[in-house]
Amino acid sequence: MRTISLAITGGSGVQYSLRLLQCLLAANCRVNLMVSRAAAVVINTETEFKLPEDESLWGSWFCQHYQVDAEQLRYYSREDWFSPVASGSSHCAPLVICPASGGTLSAIACGASNNLIERAADVVLKERKPLLLVPREMPYSAIHLENMLKLTQLGAIVMPASPGFYHNPKSIEDLIDFVVARILDQLGIEQSIMPRWGE
Repeated sequence: MRTISLAITGGSGVQYSLRLLQCLLAANCRVNLMVSRAAAVVINTETEFKLPEDESLWGSWFCQHYQVDAEQLRYYSREDWFSPVASGSSHCAPLVICPASGGTLSAIACGASNNLIERAADVVLKERKPLLLVPREMPYSAIHLENMLKLTQLGAIVMPASPGFYHNPKSIEDLIDFVVARILDQLGIEQSIMPRWGE
Protein backbone atom coordinates (compact mmCIF):
# COMPACT_ATOMS: atom_id res chain seq x y z
CA MET A 1 0.00 0.00 0.00
CA ARG A 2 1.54 3.29 -1.11
CA THR A 3 1.62 6.12 1.45
CA ILE A 4 0.82 9.75 0.66
CA SER A 5 0.72 12.59 3.18
CA LEU A 6 -2.01 15.19 2.72
CA ALA A 7 -2.24 18.47 4.61
CA ILE A 8 -5.23 20.77 4.38
CA THR A 9 -4.58 24.38 5.38
CA GLY A 10 -6.80 27.42 5.71
CA GLY A 11 -7.18 28.60 2.15
CA SER A 12 -10.50 28.58 0.38
CA GLY A 13 -11.00 25.59 -1.89
CA VAL A 14 -11.14 22.62 0.48
CA GLN A 15 -13.26 20.91 -2.16
CA TYR A 16 -10.01 20.11 -3.97
CA SER A 17 -8.47 18.44 -0.93
CA LEU A 18 -11.58 16.49 0.01
CA ARG A 19 -11.90 15.13 -3.53
CA LEU A 20 -8.18 14.35 -3.60
CA LEU A 21 -8.51 12.44 -0.34
CA GLN A 22 -11.40 10.45 -1.79
CA CYS A 23 -9.34 9.56 -4.88
CA LEU A 24 -6.25 8.58 -2.87
CA LEU A 25 -8.27 6.25 -0.68
CA ALA A 26 -10.04 4.76 -3.71
CA ALA A 27 -6.59 4.09 -5.21
CA ASN A 28 -5.81 2.05 -2.07
CA CYS A 29 -3.26 4.54 -0.79
CA ARG A 30 -2.52 4.92 2.90
CA VAL A 31 -2.98 8.59 3.76
CA ASN A 32 -1.32 10.56 6.54
CA LEU A 33 -3.83 13.37 7.05
CA MET A 34 -3.22 16.70 8.73
CA VAL A 35 -5.79 19.50 9.01
CA SER A 36 -5.01 22.97 10.33
CA ARG A 37 -7.44 24.74 12.63
CA ALA A 38 -8.11 27.34 9.95
CA ALA A 39 -8.85 24.55 7.46
CA ALA A 40 -11.46 23.14 9.83
CA VAL A 41 -13.18 26.53 9.84
CA VAL A 42 -13.14 26.57 6.03
CA ILE A 43 -14.51 23.01 5.83
CA ASN A 44 -17.36 23.96 8.15
CA THR A 45 -18.01 27.16 6.16
CA GLU A 46 -17.60 26.07 2.53
CA THR A 47 -19.06 22.58 2.65
CA GLU A 48 -22.01 20.74 4.10
CA PHE A 49 -19.65 18.90 6.45
CA LYS A 50 -19.27 19.82 10.11
CA LEU A 51 -16.14 18.63 11.88
CA PRO A 52 -16.51 17.99 15.60
CA GLU A 53 -15.37 20.82 17.86
CA ASP A 54 -13.05 18.38 19.61
CA GLU A 55 -10.03 17.86 17.32
CA SER A 56 -9.33 14.47 18.91
CA LEU A 57 -12.45 13.23 17.09
CA TRP A 58 -11.42 14.45 13.64
CA GLY A 59 -9.59 11.25 12.73
CA SER A 60 -12.59 9.04 13.43
CA TRP A 61 -14.86 11.55 11.67
CA PHE A 62 -12.81 11.34 8.46
CA CYS A 63 -12.59 7.54 8.65
CA GLN A 64 -16.34 7.27 9.10
CA HIS A 65 -17.08 9.75 6.32
CA TYR A 66 -14.82 7.97 3.81
CA GLN A 67 -15.68 4.51 5.17
CA VAL A 68 -12.10 3.40 5.74
CA ASP A 69 -10.24 2.23 8.82
CA ALA A 70 -7.62 4.08 10.82
CA GLU A 71 -4.88 1.95 9.27
CA GLN A 72 -5.56 3.39 5.81
CA LEU A 73 -6.42 6.92 6.94
CA ARG A 74 -4.14 8.10 9.73
CA TYR A 75 -4.94 11.48 11.23
CA TYR A 76 -2.24 13.51 13.01
CA SER A 77 -2.87 16.65 15.06
CA ARG A 78 -0.86 19.84 14.73
CA GLU A 79 1.54 18.99 17.57
CA ASP A 80 1.89 15.23 17.15
CA TRP A 81 5.69 15.32 17.03
CA PHE A 82 5.89 11.52 17.32
CA SER A 83 4.05 10.98 14.04
CA PRO A 84 6.06 9.52 11.13
CA VAL A 85 5.75 12.72 9.08
CA ALA A 86 7.74 14.63 11.73
CA SER A 87 11.03 12.85 11.05
CA GLY A 88 13.11 11.95 8.05
CA SER A 89 14.19 8.76 9.82
CA SER A 90 10.74 7.30 9.16
CA HIS A 91 9.46 6.36 5.72
CA CYS A 92 9.22 9.80 4.13
CA ALA A 93 6.13 9.88 1.92
CA PRO A 94 5.32 12.50 -0.71
CA LEU A 95 3.41 15.43 0.77
CA VAL A 96 0.58 17.38 -0.83
CA ILE A 97 -0.59 20.61 0.82
CA CYS A 98 -3.98 21.42 -0.68
CA PRO A 99 -5.02 24.14 -0.45
CA ALA A 100 -1.77 25.79 0.63
CA SER A 101 -2.48 29.11 2.32
CA GLY A 102 -0.18 32.08 1.86
CA GLY A 103 0.86 31.81 5.49
CA THR A 104 1.77 28.15 5.03
CA LEU A 105 3.87 28.95 1.95
CA SER A 106 5.68 31.63 3.92
CA ALA A 107 6.36 29.38 6.90
CA ILE A 108 7.70 26.55 4.74
CA ALA A 109 9.84 28.91 2.66
CA CYS A 110 11.63 30.14 5.79
CA GLY A 111 11.73 26.75 7.58
CA ALA A 112 9.52 27.82 10.50
CA SER A 113 8.28 24.34 11.51
CA ASN A 114 5.93 25.75 14.15
CA ASN A 115 3.36 22.97 13.68
CA LEU A 116 3.25 19.47 12.23
CA ILE A 117 2.26 20.57 8.72
CA GLU A 118 5.19 22.96 8.49
CA ARG A 119 7.54 20.36 9.99
CA ALA A 120 6.32 17.68 7.57
CA ALA A 121 7.06 19.98 4.64
CA ASP A 122 10.51 20.74 6.07
CA VAL A 123 11.22 17.01 6.34
CA VAL A 124 10.08 16.30 2.78
CA LEU A 125 12.29 19.09 1.42
CA LYS A 126 15.38 18.02 3.31
CA GLU A 127 14.86 14.39 2.32
CA ARG A 128 14.41 15.43 -1.33
CA LYS A 129 10.97 13.84 -1.59
CA PRO A 130 8.02 15.23 -3.60
CA LEU A 131 6.31 18.27 -2.08
CA LEU A 132 3.24 19.49 -3.99
CA LEU A 133 1.84 22.87 -3.01
CA VAL A 134 -1.61 23.87 -4.27
CA PRO A 135 -2.21 27.57 -3.57
CA ARG A 136 -5.62 29.00 -4.40
CA GLU A 137 -5.05 32.64 -3.40
CA MET A 138 -5.48 35.36 -6.00
CA PRO A 139 -4.16 37.80 -6.91
CA TYR A 140 -0.63 36.94 -5.78
CA SER A 141 1.43 39.56 -4.00
CA ALA A 142 5.17 39.84 -4.58
CA ILE A 143 5.59 38.05 -1.25
CA HIS A 144 3.55 35.08 -2.48
CA LEU A 145 5.48 34.96 -5.74
CA GLU A 146 8.85 35.19 -4.01
CA ASN A 147 7.89 32.37 -1.65
CA MET A 148 6.68 30.18 -4.51
CA LEU A 149 9.87 30.85 -6.48
CA LYS A 150 12.01 30.00 -3.46
CA LEU A 151 10.07 26.81 -2.81
CA THR A 152 10.31 25.80 -6.47
CA GLN A 153 14.06 26.33 -6.34
CA LEU A 154 14.16 24.12 -3.24
CA GLY A 155 12.48 21.31 -5.19
CA ALA A 156 8.79 21.78 -4.42
CA ILE A 157 6.18 21.65 -7.18
CA VAL A 158 3.79 24.61 -7.08
CA MET A 159 0.44 23.77 -8.65
CA PRO A 160 -2.03 26.67 -8.37
CA ALA A 161 -5.63 25.51 -8.34
CA SER A 162 -6.25 26.87 -11.84
CA PRO A 163 -8.53 24.46 -13.72
CA GLY A 164 -8.46 24.37 -17.50
CA PHE A 165 -11.57 24.58 -19.66
CA TYR A 166 -10.48 22.73 -22.78
CA HIS A 167 -12.27 19.57 -21.55
CA ASN A 168 -15.59 21.46 -21.75
CA PRO A 169 -16.54 21.20 -18.04
CA LYS A 170 -20.21 20.77 -17.29
CA SER A 171 -20.10 21.26 -13.51
CA ILE A 172 -18.07 22.56 -10.61
CA GLU A 173 -17.11 18.94 -9.95
CA ASP A 174 -15.52 18.79 -13.41
CA LEU A 175 -13.37 21.82 -12.55
CA ILE A 176 -12.35 20.28 -9.24
CA ASP A 177 -11.47 16.99 -10.95
CA PHE A 178 -9.23 18.80 -13.43
CA VAL A 179 -6.98 20.02 -10.62
CA VAL A 180 -7.16 16.77 -8.65
CA ALA A 181 -6.26 14.73 -11.74
CA ARG A 182 -3.14 16.84 -12.29
CA ILE A 183 -2.11 16.27 -8.67
CA LEU A 184 -2.59 12.51 -9.04
CA ASP A 185 -0.53 12.60 -12.23
CA GLN A 186 2.32 14.32 -10.39
CA LEU A 187 2.15 11.62 -7.71
CA GLY A 188 2.24 8.87 -10.33
CA ILE A 189 -1.15 7.52 -9.26
CA GLU A 190 -3.37 6.18 -12.01
CA GLN A 191 -6.54 8.20 -12.44
CA SER A 192 -9.57 8.02 -14.71
CA ILE A 193 -11.46 11.10 -13.49
CA MET A 194 -10.08 13.27 -16.30
CA PRO A 195 -9.10 12.19 -19.83
CA ARG A 196 -5.58 13.06 -20.89
CA TRP A 197 -4.90 15.46 -23.72
CA GLY A 198 -5.29 13.71 -27.04
CA GLU A 199 -7.28 10.78 -25.61
